[in-house]
This record gives sequence, C-alpha cells and structure tokens, in this order.
Amino acid sequence: MSENRSKMYILLLDDPAIDRGHQILSASHASLSGYLTFVESELNSISERDRFIAIGGKTSTEKWAKESFRKVVCLVSKEEFERAKTYGENMKDFRIMVEMGLGGMEVAIVVKPRDTSEDNSFNRFLKSLCLYQ
Repeated sequence: MSENRSKMYILLLDDPAIDRGHQILSASHASLSGYLTFVESELNSISERDRFIAIGGKTSTEKWAKESFRKVVCLVSKEEFERAKTYGENMKDFRIMVEMGLGGMEVAIVVKPRDTSEDNSFNRFLKSLCLYQ
C-alpha cells in the first residue's frame, strides 16, 4: 500500500480587517466544514456501488482523514485569494469561508485534499504560497 500524501490546503486572506483571532477561528471552521462539504460532494457524484468498488467504501476525503490528515495553512494576498477561486468549482474543489462576525466577509478558502506531488497548475500555485506564521 502506498503512503497517502494528500493534503488539505487552507488559505487565509491577509487583510487588515481580519484579526489573528478570526484567522485562527476561520482555519478551524474551514477544516471541519471542508471535510463535511467534500465528503458530501463526493457521495453525491458517484453511486454507492461504484464507491465501494473504487475506493473500498470510502470517499477520497474520508481516506485522507483516516490515512493522512495533513493540512497546510497559508496566508495569501487578495490577488492570490481571487486566483485560487479560478481552480475548479466552489463546494466541489474548494469551499469559500465567510465570517459573519466580520459582516459576511470572505476570509478563507479550504481546498479539497489533494496529492500536490502531481504536476499541474493548481498544485504549482498551492506550493508557491507562503505558510501561515
């Protein structure tokens, strides 16, 4: 069995209107909300029979949670935040998180767990981002 190298990326918007407390809160919300969203999306896109045949009864997100659970948290500019939205579909490939305590402002994007060792433009973009410090 090969090692599961999937990672969930959480992109936090670097904006003076978002204090550190809301950034941390957004990251924790993104992790759980992303997991639930991506599992549901995967279950809705394949039949029950195909699910059990293809991946042993687990969605790829469930496999990530059990076998990897790796996460990368990045602090991104407004430009990088907007660019991330161009790689796929909201609620399927990523989920945009808003903070009601900040008037519904978009504060984070959680990216469906993926193996970033595969060479494609989205993975190169994700690996170019600065880690949250």
